[in-house]
Amino acid sequence: MSSVIEQSVQARMVASAPRMETLPATLHYDRQDPFAVRMAFPGPATLEGTEVSWEFSRELLATGMDHPAGAGDVRVRPYGYDRTVLEFHAAEGIAMVHVRTAELRRFLERAHALVPVGHEFRFLDLDRDLTDLLGGAG
Repeated sequence: MSSVIEQSVQARMVASAPRMETLPATLHYDRQDPFAVRMAFPGPATLEGTEVSWEFSRELLATGMDHPAGAGDVRVRPYGYDRTVLEFHAAEGIAMVHVRTAELRRFLERAHALVPVGHEFRFLDLDRDLTDLLGGAG
């Protein structure tokens, strides 16, 4: 079984205009970093024209689909009966995207099958992390 899950989703960018632009995004989960989820937007979908990735906790995503969650750079909350809003806060401003909640739940089901909640510690490589933290000294 692969240790990485990637799933394409369609996100709808919330803008000040009533029109919402649909853009592709990719959700990424790697059991070597069992607490984190990454959401990447391709270059053409960003102001800078380069891929932008946001990393946040798997728990934040799971909680935010049912109740508002997050107080930092990434915030997640339910929107209506079938969408979830992800807010990405940066110095340049706030990007808000809507994603179908069913797509997020499917992604999390796959991630939870790969690394069950409460078992993340089994997949941490503390020796490697400590070596990285100490700058490769060994």
